[in-house]
Amino acid sequence: MKYASYLAHISDDNRIQSVYSHLTGTSVRAKAFATSFGGESQAELAGLAHDIGKYSEAFQSHLHGEPKQVDHSTAGAVECWQRGQPFAAFAVAGHHGGLPNGGNQTDGSDQATLWGRVKRAGSLEPYGRWEQEVTLPEPDVPGFLRKKSGLELVFFTRMLYSCLVDADFLDTEAFMDGRGREHNETSMEQLWDRLQSYISGWFPPKGELNRQRCKILEQCIQEGEARAPGLFSLTVPTGGGKTVASLAFALAHAKKHNLERVIYVIPYTSIIEQTAEVFREILGTKNVLEHHSNVLYDLEGEADPHTISLAKATENWDMPVVVTTAVQFFESLYACRSSQCRKLHNIAGSVVIFDEAQMLPIAYLRPCVWAISQLVEHYGVSAVLCTATQPALEPIFREFLPQIPVQELCPPDTCQWDVFRRVTFRRAGSLTWDELAAQLNTHSQVLCIVNTRKAAQAVYGRLDGTGCFHLSTLMCPSHRKAQLREIRRRLREGLPCRVVSTSLIEAGVDVDFPVVFREQSGLDSILQAAGRCNREGRRSAEESVVHIFEGEEKAPPLFSTAIGAGKAAMARYADIASPEAIHAYFSELLDLKGREAQDKEQILPLIQSEFFPFRTVAERFHLIDSPTRTVYIPWDNGAELVKRLRAGEGGRTLFRQLGQYGVSVYEKHFAALEAAGDLEVLENGAAILCNPALYAEETGLSLEADSGKGLFI
Repeated sequence: MKYASYLAHISDDNRIQSVYSHLTGTSVRAKAFATSFGGESQAELAGLAHDIGKYSEAFQSHLHGEPKQVDHSTAGAVECWQRGQPFAAFAVAGHHGGLPNGGNQTDGSDQATLWGRVKRAGSLEPYGRWEQEVTLPEPDVPGFLRKKSGLELVFFTRMLYSCLVDADFLDTEAFMDGRGREHNETSMEQLWDRLQSYISGWFPPKGELNRQRCKILEQCIQEGEARAPGLFSLTVPTGGGKTVASLAFALAHAKKHNLERVIYVIPYTSIIEQTAEVFREILGTKNVLEHHSNVLYDLEGEADPHTISLAKATENWDMPVVVTTAVQFFESLYACRSSQCRKLHNIAGSVVIFDEAQMLPIAYLRPCVWAISQLVEHYGVSAVLCTATQPALEPIFREFLPQIPVQELCPPDTCQWDVFRRVTFRRAGSLTWDELAAQLNTHSQVLCIVNTRKAAQAVYGRLDGTGCFHLSTLMCPSHRKAQLREIRRRLREGLPCRVVSTSLIEAGVDVDFPVVFREQSGLDSILQAAGRCNREGRRSAEESVVHIFEGEEKAPPLFSTAIGAGKAAMARYADIASPEAIHAYFSELLDLKGREAQDKEQILPLIQSEFFPFRTVAERFHLIDSPTRTVYIPWDNGAELVKRLRAGEGGRTLFRQLGQYGVSVYEKHFAALEAAGDLEVLENGAAILCNPALYAEETGLSLEADSGKGLFI
């Protein structure tokens, strides 16, 4: 049958939206999103073309109840391709199913590549009515893309795709809801005023330590206002107020240059939670989006408007301040799915702070640095590498950004680093676990950090007396948080407190011990461990000792290169916390790893050698290669959640909640537990610990299955 009006959507209450209205609405939004990086004419084309396949009679029948599925995305992709517009063609082709691989001219029409999709042109349902209502523009290519390699073209296409899919979702949502999404109207000037109110109590500073912190803060504010957008480093000693100082730079810089938002990229969720809480206190709850795997915005029942707005903001980062993980940030930049890519256009025109930049994974270092370089060079981003232990990334940035230098915001003469020196390092040589435990037992309050979970359990088992604690990822997150609350209480009240932990306590966990023992590791880890000693500066550096020792076990292969580079730097420099020692360590580490190891999946060569390999890249790029399985523990409130899981309940909300009661184990450990009958594996693959004797209140999940056969690191 012939339809008088061609529709894009019909709402639940039977309101209708024409295809023309949806195309123009999407186009206007997409064009606005792409303006910050010069892609507005390309985005306008993609917006107008993306749903022209809905002008077919077959799609209209489907919309009115016919169950047959109709491919409506390929039509717009074909029209863009035939007009010599490959960027828009990719974006349109992938606006529902994700960006496809480009493929090659030999691909058949049954292939899912763009070449294959284009070859379906003759077999598509007729959709010619679009030409009576829509005129497709002939867009310009942004100047920076001319004579560029596949790398830059692929990056631009993904950003264009982001503009299209977010515009498409928002226009559809506005129609279906009967109103548009509310936009946070808080300006950078208003956020700046909130920050000024917060730091007003810092002046005049009391004591030398606070005077130095204020000098760093003032320096960052001055640099934020004075510097043009670009690439920066912020090297601040531990205890120098890095979190607030970096925020001050970001807000001053964004206000000066009309940048849209501030994005904090942080390696660990433990740091994120603390940082986001500080920012909410300074800037107000409604202005800060915390987005990572452990955050759950509960939309069940009567959710309040604020929770709803935050949940929606996770989709596209339309908030003034975003705090997220390195995994979320970089995997989105190399993703192909609309759900991950929607947010990308909102990175453009932002200040992006990479906190603890030394934690960028070496195996993906070159793709990460290249992505940062693209954002700085072409997408209006000011990027800040922020850390107390600055990695030696300058050579890689010089390779990718030869015309844009890394500018240090806080040069060494800004403050007196010696004021922040709060510990003394001592070499303790080789220690057996018995010898190590004997030394720990002589201290009332002491932290010991070892390299493996197996070692943590071994050393903990040798401690004497009350107030002894174990921390590792063999304990579920909720359990670890409870332990940390008790540890902080005992430290605060001066009670005995001996803690043996894996490295999870090093970054971002706010504890203050008078003495720390650290097993030999990379120099960055040793310095992070030192940040848990005399953290509040209540004692002299001479009486606050960090002991560096070698344990009785051979170092795991995963750590061997970092340990080797750490030993080399420690042998060359008496002051292992000096900027010179730190730079030497990271340079040595990168040299030992080699260029190929900095892109272990060969992401950048793949993009250069193949025609727009979006799917392949997304499959390869995973910052956390985790050959582990999750076991859910019926500990404390987890017992009720596990009960719901057993009863057949599922969904994202339940699994997010269960995340607080999950322990990740290696495949061999999992297999041993399963073989011993200690696990219940459900039909959906979820595994539940059904032998409660294997989960101890002190140490978490046992490394031994009940059969006694499995003992693994």
